[in-house]
Amino acid sequence: MVKRARTGLEESTGLDFGQARPREPMRVRPTVEDAAVPHHAGHRDRLRERFSKAGPNAVADYELLELVLFRSIPRRDVKPIAKALLARFGNLAEIVAAPVPLLAEVEGVGNATALDIKIIAAFNQRTLRTEVSDRDIIGSFDRMMDYIRAVMAHEAREQFRLLFLDRKNGLIADEVQHIGTVDFTPVTPREVVRRALELHASAIILVHNHPSGDVTPSMADIEMTRQIIDMAQPLGIKVHDHVIVGRANSVSLRKSRYI
Repeated sequence: MVKRARTGLEESTGLDFGQARPREPMRVRPTVEDAAVPHHAGHRDRLRERFSKAGPNAVADYELLELVLFRSIPRRDVKPIAKALLARFGNLAEIVAAPVPLLAEVEGVGNATALDIKIIAAFNQRTLRTEVSDRDIIGSFDRMMDYIRAVMAHEAREQFRLLFLDRKNGLIADEVQHIGTVDFTPVTPREVVRRALELHASAIILVHNHPSGDVTPSMADIEMTRQIIDMAQPLGIKVHDHVIVGRANSVSLRKSRYI
């Protein structure tokens, strides 16, 4: 066996250039394009596909909210924003009912996105109102209640609303007569009857909300309703009902035999 003589460089460095050394794996540095791809890439397409194929019941509330936010916030992971909105307001109904300034306080939302959420709420309310307008309200009580809950249940202050009906119980007008405080709305029977006469209404439904959530009618609610009935009846105007709406439920004074 012939022994190879070491070179001067090998002797000075202690290295053996004649011995093969294992090759280290090549390290590939990320390109600019790779670095630009966000960690949530593809999530939007996957979520849209799941909604498209399986329907709304296949997605959680925060995912449904994500689908809405996709269009308002095109290049950002909106899952944290959707979850932050739900954490702040509690549920989807409270989110769409919240005023723009409060929505905009959530990090990542801003005024433009808050306005988009309110547009969706208005679209839903308008759809429900169309369904009510095209029907006999008394014969479609459940649909009427869906509409009333959508427009009033989550209001922070009391509203007194009047639904004016024609002889076939079709909706002539839907008007907010008064907006009060968190627990009081000033209403005068004379104003209610006067407005019904102006619109040539044959019947009316009284509606107001209790922001506290307790829909138990007060003695003032019952007495005011009876006064309106007594004043309207001689003029040929029938008071079909007085409905009190809360965040989770409602009560009909007529069905509960308060009037």
